[in-house]
Amino acid sequence: MSTSRGPRLRILMEPRHGATYAQILTLARATEDAGFDAFFRSDHLMGVDPNDATYRPTDCWTTLAGLARDTSRVRLGALVGAATFRSPGILANIVASVDEMSGGRVELGLGTGWYEREHAAFGVPFPPVRERFDRLEEQLEIITGLWRTEPGGDSGFSFTGKHFGIDGNRTPPRTAQSPHPPVIIGGSGPRRTPAIAARFADEFNGALGGDLRERFGVFDAACEAIGRDPATARHSAVLPVACGRSQSEVDRRAAVIGSEFIREHAAIGTPGLVTERLGELAEAGADTVYFHIYDIDDLDHIAVLAGDVLPHAGLPGTVGGRTA
Repeated sequence: MSTSRGPRLRILMEPRHGATYAQILTLARATEDAGFDAFFRSDHLMGVDPNDATYRPTDCWTTLAGLARDTSRVRLGALVGAATFRSPGILANIVASVDEMSGGRVELGLGTGWYEREHAAFGVPFPPVRERFDRLEEQLEIITGLWRTEPGGDSGFSFTGKHFGIDGNRTPPRTAQSPHPPVIIGGSGPRRTPAIAARFADEFNGALGGDLRERFGVFDAACEAIGRDPATARHSAVLPVACGRSQSEVDRRAAVIGSEFIREHAAIGTPGLVTERLGELAEAGADTVYFHIYDIDDLDHIAVLAGDVLPHAGLPGTVGGRTA
């Protein structure tokens, strides 16, 4: 597990029209070369517009496995995976495999899943919201329980829940990181999301919209309610960006952002404006920010953020946007 507690800037890829692995790899390598801390991708099989026939889906963890071998430094993960897509025992093994393949650079972001049309299009059951939260909580019990279980014990790991069960697993998946890869949980819900995150998350993500400071405060209170020191968890935020050195660059990148809701909360403008927004997020309590990128082929966007924002973001160990 990463031991650094300094502020972090990361890239989150959610291409508007999907992508091939070659495109994903090119952006991940550009992210790594530029000096960003991590490259994350979304876990979706359909774009914002369900009628967009040009959208090209890829499986999140299959591509992360490829990146584990095709990159060398940058951390990798999903923000956030849909708990509805994979059974917990299988997901625990998938993530552990990718963690080993990457030399211990993987992080697991997991949420309830929200895109009902996407589930219908791929034949994935989509339970009501309360049940999805129940399933998420059981999945995290199983995943972290398996990861913490020593192999070869007398009884192994067992779990009996309403939706999932594990019977005496004496050969649990082995992760490269100890005790296991960081777990990221986030969302805007005022009750169950922070309560679940307080139990399981190494990082709480405040999602888009609303009062970020208030959400972090609710999460911290949930930690204190179970006797956990809130300082043991990171606070992160997502910042959609359309950054350019000229107005034409800004306009071109802003046009790719998929929805008005995202555009409303994006940093659209010069590197100076983006840097100011980072300062505001830091004041609200964020120590980790994910730059949300929508045009997967726009490598110059990464270069602008690395060259004109990273050096002014207060990140330790970076010089001119590259790792020192």
